[in-house]
Amino acid sequence: MSPSQRDALEFSFLPKDGAPPVEWRISDDLVPYETALAEMDDRVQGISSGEAGELVWLLEHPPLYTAGTRAQDSDLISPDRFPVYKTGRGGQHTYHGPGQRVAYVMLDLKRRKQDVRVFVSALEAWLINTLWHYHIRGERREDRVGVWVRRPERSQTAEDKIAAIGIRLRKWVTLHGISFNVEPELEHFSGIVPCGVSEHGVTSLVDLGIPVTMAENDIVLRAEFEKIFGPVVSSGSA
Repeated sequence: MSPSQRDALEFSFLPKDGAPPVEWRISDDLVPYETALAEMDDRVQGISSGEAGELVWLLEHPPLYTAGTRAQDSDLISPDRFPVYKTGRGGQHTYHGPGQRVAYVMLDLKRRKQDVRVFVSALEAWLINTLWHYHIRGERREDRVGVWVRRPERSQTAEDKIAAIGIRLRKWVTLHGISFNVEPELEHFSGIVPCGVSEHGVTSLVDLGIPVTMAENDIVLRAEFEKIFGPVVSSGSA
């Protein structure tokens, strides 16, 4: 077992006994950011009131930048390049666009474990296990949220970010989630300082030599999600 797998398997965020499966939804078309936020807000309200179940919503956005609660104006290098949205999630600036799998994770932590740090670690573990499916070692960093890949072909200290995490809680229900680079246009990240980190780069599965499609990677994401968070049930494509 690799160190990456050991890290991931330390985290179990399973629901309490009797909790229904998490709805697993995939949108085939690009989803405007405002549309996603509105639908996420409605669903989280429903989860909080007990009228709706937990949901993981997989989608892609048109090209855009988002600014989290800790975003610095100086990190927005090209403010006129793509639309910029201020958002209530944690973190700094990030890019979303075609070829990047965004997963909005709406879970009720009262049904699981009311520990935000463990939840973030579980999200990191989900991504690390997904990467290990391709024999890529993803790593977490104590001083930076997200998942990183070493690039020894460039230097001993070089590493790139392959996945970002930004979350928010409302009455112990989670909003926002993860973004995982499958095959986005990496040059689009040059309009910001991604997550406030300028000394490292950004990569993707295809950039690392893994010719995987979005649909193929979704299968891996689902399998690895279930190992940590419990069973899901597909609601079909939207």
